[in-house]
Amino acid sequence: MFEVIFLGTSASAPSIHRGLSAQVVLVKDQRFLIDVGEGTQRQILKSGIGFKRLNRVLITHGHLDHILGLGGLMSTFLRWENIEFLEIWAGRWALDRIQDLLYGVVLRGVKPPIPLHLIDVHPGVLMESADFTVSAFPVSHRGRDCYGYIFQEKPRRPFLVEKAEALGVPPGPERARLVRGETITLADGRKVHPDDVLGEDIPGARLVFTGDVAEITAPLRKAAEGAHALVMEATYLDEDAELARAFGHMTAGQSARFAAEVGVQTLLLTHVSRRYRERDVIEEARLHFPNSYVVRDFDRFVVAKGRPVHKVDEAGQHLGGVRG
Repeated sequence: MFEVIFLGTSASAPSIHRGLSAQVVLVKDQRFLIDVGEGTQRQILKSGIGFKRLNRVLITHGHLDHILGLGGLMSTFLRWENIEFLEIWAGRWALDRIQDLLYGVVLRGVKPPIPLHLIDVHPGVLMESADFTVSAFPVSHRGRDCYGYIFQEKPRRPFLVEKAEALGVPPGPERARLVRGETITLADGRKVHPDDVLGEDIPGARLVFTGDVAEITAPLRKAAEGAHALVMEATYLDEDAELARAFGHMTAGQSARFAAEVGVQTLLLTHVSRRYRERDVIEEARLHFPNSYVVRDFDRFVVAKGRPVHKVDEAGQHLGGVRG
């Protein structure tokens, strides 16, 4: 299960109600900050999540509206916050700009108070735990080294209680060993193998962030196919498709049509321009993909296998589906 908190949802420049691009993904005790637009640290405070364990940053690309907040964040870590390390993952071009910002402006010869790792992103798995992976895929935008990110739960084989009981496997450690993939021996000498009591793999939840997108490419299509939730931009409306193409962005209609084509369950639209009314953006998207939602700053969603993507409050209480 993944929880995503949107900290900034505006395109290019902040508005009264929307900050610049930033979102946090929570997975058990881990946190991942995706993009750090100007003002992100204030949004972090307003959201109530705080700075603790916020030590992994994934950058989609190096445009300033996605990275300028790193200066303020590092400044805060220099003075008050105590985290063990900070990793910033990005493509090479973005990393060069980030290095100039942090070492040329914020630190200026001062040694970072914590281990600071700038990590060059390449397509494929970046991080892996027992339960999930974080992967990167290339995205076409303006400039080079642009990436989207996939949060993928690992598949799980359900334990079939009825089969275990029929075989005489008692509740307790024996069943736990079978779930771990171990063969056990019962008191009467019979052996029970994991395949005897485990069902077929159930795919885990899949959460995909595209970042800014100029066109649909094969890697993007493969990454988004069948996703439980796709976070994609809606910078323009279809009436301004030529403008969107000129600046390397997508319209709400284009994102929605793509979501329908690749079988996404829920489309969460962000990077919204100040030039449009929110209701016009969502109306255009839902013409093509009814399960679309325009996110707002501080919206929280839970993405889990076997259930619809749903909005929650700060305590994690269910606030309903995302279509209303």
